[in-house]
Amino acid sequence: MKAILIVVQIMLLYAIYLAGSYVQEWLNLPIPGSIIGLLLLFILLLCRVIPVSWIEKGSTTILFYLPLFFIPATVGVMNHLDLFAGKGLLLVVVVIVSTILTIAVAGHVSQWLAGGPGTRAARTSDSSRSTNLTQEPGASRNGVQYREKETRI
Repeated sequence: MKAILIVVQIMLLYAIYLAGSYVQEWLNLPIPGSIIGLLLLFILLLCRVIPVSWIEKGSTTILFYLPLFFIPATVGVMNHLDLFAGKGLLLVVVVIVSTILTIAVAGHVSQWLAGGPGTRAARTSDSSRSTNLTQEPGASRNGVQYREKETRI
């Protein structure tokens, strides 16, 4: 029964991919149909038209086998090693620079999404102090009275 559920969920994901491909052909967009399908799936999940439980097991199964999908591409590159001959140092530099840029951009985007380094969470994360919240008269948050009590460690 579990295998049937996984197959049905993968079929649902594939149907959304096909819908994205049809939209791409119908509107003659320069964006690949798979990306449109991914955006369509995101919108459907965001609007709760499709619950996550409808695709969870199928997508987990696909992600488990994802490394196997890279094998054909790697074998294809091996057939064209002559294109990379003499460019080993350049490839190493490109890989290192792109990795550093990816880490930096991901860090900045995650900080921006979290509210930036100037948020209250970042200011109170100082290791020399901790903040305890007690339910006593003081500042009101979400209708509950709290008072901050700062202790030095």
